[in-house]
Amino acid sequence: MISHINATRRCHIVTLEDPIEVLHRDDNAIIDQREIGVDTEGFGSGLKAVSRQDPDVIFIGEMRDLETVEAALQAAETGHLVISTLHTTDARETINRVVDMYPKESQGQARISLANSLKGIVCQRLAPRATGQGRVAVVEVLVMTTRTFEFVIDPAQLPMIDDAIAEGGYYGMQTFDQHLLALYESGEVSLRDALANASNPHHFRVALR
Repeated sequence: MISHINATRRCHIVTLEDPIEVLHRDDNAIIDQREIGVDTEGFGSGLKAVSRQDPDVIFIGEMRDLETVEAALQAAETGHLVISTLHTTDARETINRVVDMYPKESQGQARISLANSLKGIVCQRLAPRATGQGRVAVVEVLVMTTRTFEFVIDPAQLPMIDDAIAEGGYYGMQTFDQHLLALYESGEVSLRDALANASNPHHFRVALR
């Protein structure tokens, strides 16, 4: 995603990584890459320093704690495009993980801040190719719409976000199982591996019919 922005936009990109895994050369964008433990003590302190570098895009290697999440949301609320990663199972769990980092009494406001700032969530699983050579990315995509906004705000409605993703093809959304079905039908993934990676194997079998 950083490479795509670098190739297509004239902007300033700052990354915070632990460690730096891919070195980017300036193309249309100017990229400053900072490594945790070398250029800054941590993600939280690094983000505070980044805000003084006038970035357009901020990439955070991983949101590990509340300090980093709060700094990321604050940067997003002030007009920066913030890209980061979390180790979660799907889009719904990603929302829960961010909110659960906050104390109980602050989670309502955290949901509002997240809903107002979030543009989308992309989740990835890697499944073996049917040929036995390499792996293929299975991707779930959530795009923030009026409907998904309401589900993020209300924890009682959050489970319904799975249906919103499944029905949101017009906006570019898809569930893991929808993508797996397409990969299976195109011969990219075997049935065994598709079922092993499906979020709901029973529903996946029903979809096959």
